[in-house]
Amino acid sequence: MADQGVSNERKRELEQMDPFQEALVRGLDFAASHKKQLGLIFGAVVVVCVIFSAVIYNFKRSEVQASQLVAKATTAYGESLQKDQDPQKAYEAVKAQFDTVLDEYANTSAGRMALMTYAKICFDAKDYDKAYEIYGKALETLDDTAGMENFILSALGNLALIKDDVQKAKFYYLRIEKGHSSLLKDEARFALASIYAAENDMASSLKMYEKIVTENQSSMYKAIAEARVAGE
Repeated sequence: MADQGVSNERKRELEQMDPFQEALVRGLDFAASHKKQLGLIFGAVVVVCVIFSAVIYNFKRSEVQASQLVAKATTAYGESLQKDQDPQKAYEAVKAQFDTVLDEYANTSAGRMALMTYAKICFDAKDYDKAYEIYGKALETLDDTAGMENFILSALGNLALIKDDVQKAKFYYLRIEKGHSSLLKDEARFALASIYAAENDMASSLKMYEKIVTENQSSMYKAIAEARVAGE
């Protein structure tokens, strides 16, 4: 009798579903009664996945195309410059190519980095307005990427002086002077000292020279700055 009792109890346990089985059955029932809604959801997920894949594919393709265009334009510029030793002629030969990169691939990494190359090409060709424009875009786009902010600010300051816009030049140089990075800081201070002297603001000029002397013992401007501080 005891064996029979155990057998019947075991049989009842086997007839009962465990939690996993119960959840599985409920899930199948839900799916069967909501086939249309689940089908729409699944379809929406598939569409999103397709769109996302297409965006990633187009982004990668744009990066490749931009890189190829920049490499082609840079190579053409180098070949023209080597052949004719004429920066203006080399600039004219690749101007349209670089403009295309900046117009059509501005959001790619290659397009953003091309700003620096193109700006320098414009500067060497003495197209200072174009160089100023491109360096301005580079400042907005690259900011402090790879520590280039001070380099761009210095280029903009120099170009502003060339364009006789002294106030703009001071603005860019002061951003370097007040910034945390020491890159090109002495150059900016020396330029500011000269600008202040030209404006007869000798106190501000002397302050810049003193900073050069005291804050960077290896500065290439130290000897000149020491002479100015000494009143020579």
